[in-house]
Amino acid sequence: MKPRARLQLRCSGIVQGVGFRPFVHRLAMALELAGEVENVRGSVRIDLEGERDRLESFLERLPREIPPPAQLEPLEPCWLPPTAITPAATVRIAAGAATPLGIGLVAPSLAADRAPCAACLAELSDPADRRFGYPFISCCSCGPRFSIATAEPFARAHTSLASFVLCPSCRQEFDDPHNRRFHAETIGCPACGPRLSLRIGAQAAQPQTSGSPRREDSATLIQRACELLGDGRILALQGIGGFQLLVDASNAAAVAQLRRRKQRPAKPFALLVGDPAWISAHCLLDADELEALQHLAAPIVLLRRRAPVAESFPGVAPGSPAMGVMLPASPLHHLLIRAFGRPLVATSGNRSGETLCTDPAEAIERLAGIADAWLCHDRPIARPLDDSVLQVIDGRPALIRRARGLAPEALPLPTVPGAEATTSELAPQVLVALGGDLKSAPALAIGSRVWLAPHLGDLAEGSCQQRLAEGVAELLERHGGGGALLVSDAHPGYLSHQLAATQPFEHREVPHHLAHALAVMAEHRLDAPVLAYCFDGLGYGHDPVAPLWGGELLQIDGDGWRRLASLRPFPLPGAERAMAEPRRAALGLLAAAGSAVLHHPGARHTLAAFSQDERQLLLQAIASRCNSPLSSSVGRLFDAVASLLGLAQVLSHEGQGGLLLEGAAARAPADPGAYPLPLRMAAATAKEGLPAMGRLDWQPLIEALLADQDAGVPTSVCAARFHNGMSQAFQALAVSASRHTGAARVVLAGGCFQNRILLEGSIRALRAGGLTPFWGERVPANDGGLALGQVWAVRCSLPINQREDLPSQSQLHVPGRSRSHPLDHEPATAIGA
Repeated sequence: MKPRARLQLRCSGIVQGVGFRPFVHRLAMALELAGEVENVRGSVRIDLEGERDRLESFLERLPREIPPPAQLEPLEPCWLPPTAITPAATVRIAAGAATPLGIGLVAPSLAADRAPCAACLAELSDPADRRFGYPFISCCSCGPRFSIATAEPFARAHTSLASFVLCPSCRQEFDDPHNRRFHAETIGCPACGPRLSLRIGAQAAQPQTSGSPRREDSATLIQRACELLGDGRILALQGIGGFQLLVDASNAAAVAQLRRRKQRPAKPFALLVGDPAWISAHCLLDADELEALQHLAAPIVLLRRRAPVAESFPGVAPGSPAMGVMLPASPLHHLLIRAFGRPLVATSGNRSGETLCTDPAEAIERLAGIADAWLCHDRPIARPLDDSVLQVIDGRPALIRRARGLAPEALPLPTVPGAEATTSELAPQVLVALGGDLKSAPALAIGSRVWLAPHLGDLAEGSCQQRLAEGVAELLERHGGGGALLVSDAHPGYLSHQLAATQPFEHREVPHHLAHALAVMAEHRLDAPVLAYCFDGLGYGHDPVAPLWGGELLQIDGDGWRRLASLRPFPLPGAERAMAEPRRAALGLLAAAGSAVLHHPGARHTLAAFSQDERQLLLQAIASRCNSPLSSSVGRLFDAVASLLGLAQVLSHEGQGGLLLEGAAARAPADPGAYPLPLRMAAATAKEGLPAMGRLDWQPLIEALLADQDAGVPTSVCAARFHNGMSQAFQALAVSASRHTGAARVVLAGGCFQNRILLEGSIRALRAGGLTPFWGERVPANDGGLALGQVWAVRCSLPINQREDLPSQSQLHVPGRSRSHPLDHEPATAIGA
């Protein structure tokens, strides 16, 4: 008789809700093994017994043959003697006791929601199949997961499907090891699964709720919803992670009505299409973008418009260089868009600035006055989830918002060479990072994995604050028993910072722009030295002259970090109001540049945006430094240029100025040239806060732009020259910095690098200069990625205080370079220094 043994495994990774247990069952049974496979909190437990060589074969085949989308982390087998009693040749599938989920920002054992797989779509379209036209079809490989989970580990009884008892046919499939729905926890059919209902105004039409339901019930309701959409009405659809508002994208009047009712005057909407071919006449779509669209996460993908821009679905994405496009994320979406037959606007089901509606009764109340009808179902949504958003850069997806379809799945937390000892000795095992206040997305790090919570929104919205507070409390209660460390942004005014400071756990702070850079370093497993461009709207920085950063070049090495260069600061009259009014940022630039620039005829758009009295009061405030802080923000520079070009004076949504500027640049002819953006060298005896290499001086750029405006150069050409000037300056500065630091890798971080033209131009320029650029791909470059950088600062035990040592002027000199090089201008001090 061959020797027998017992094998125990604890499997981590993406192993729940992805058909992992059925796969283990089939593999073990094929090898004539016996035992149990059980979903437990955070992992899957395997306990098998049989002949030793068969167990070894199981251990070898398990990671090699695991079906997607499951992912398995390295295994640590535990070998034990066999039990005294020979077990029957069967493998039991089980689920551990429930640990209820509250807000559930992070749930380590849960998988993300998945769009319908090819097999389910084939059944959905097959009139001979019993699930033909069923809006809630799913299997082991697809369907709702995170959005319906009420507890861990994953099991039907731990989801909002718990009350739906399987009919005999579904139960037979569930129990049959040879059926593809074997232990598929989310299955159902028209006889036993969730049902649709349609409410039109004050009237409601509902399908049968007892007896044998007719197949045409769902089809009838969907067809009625399509008729409403065809009449220009607004439909509230209960989606996967919340309600969406739908309207006919080709009906400009209906789109305008949606904007008025939703109070969203200009922010782009996304398009829901049934087939990528529907949009190919309007947008460029390469193979990489098509692959991103067809991913089971069903994200919104930003696709570049074809010319002429203005003719593509007017009112859907005004002024934007791209259209946000998504394929159906659920069977209900598939059925609806197929029946309608043309693109639909699909936007979040809320009033502008509010959180998503998830409950039908709540949606009917809160969306009254916006929606004309509500297409709902009776499968409760356990937590709100926005759609994920990405664009394809350099052939690879780059996330802008990480949410439905991607969260809560873990990312690997790499080990930086040389940091192993400090990580184990100094860093706690459990970290909770709170990220930032805009695009809030906290994170949990345990061991070698980090879970980024799905996008929450802006903490200025009260319900978003509450979700963060409750979610952090839940994480600390569940994972902080052995001690946890909280990490937040260093800005004391941030609500996330204040929340961390109130918790009874150790609290560390990480500077905003350092966290931006470290997030990209962590994702790409970069060790020091690294150069990092950190460009965003605003962030708190250590500079007594201009503490509002946003245009910095950092050097990061094993001893810490320092600011090598920054954008020349300029005043923001009205402080926070300047963030919403590009005209104020532009007036600050003009005033800082001097009287001749302020009164230049090319500045007419900005000057005309104020009354004479308003302008005079703001100029006096700038001169006296009254509520006019200095900022080095590239985001505010983009806003200012948008104002000077007459594109935007007062914003209706965050990022609108930069978006319109990018949209204008996308319409420019090839090779329009570039505006100058030279580096003014730091004085030999630098004052505190002055960067080591000096400031990128925007004034020559602004003077050239104003001259072009006065000469009647098209706005698109001016916008393109601005983008090109930025990219060329970044290359020249990085090449010089690389020569005296030895760093050849350059990180591009911060929300400004959501701008495709700026990012792709910078990538090309840096590569042409012999440098290697990196940017956020799986983690957003914007504030949605801050939490990963905060985690990484602690895990690497990186000194988070800014280094004050400055290289000497001789170190900055590059031999053999002429004084006409744009990096060799005479020393200049910052404004007001």
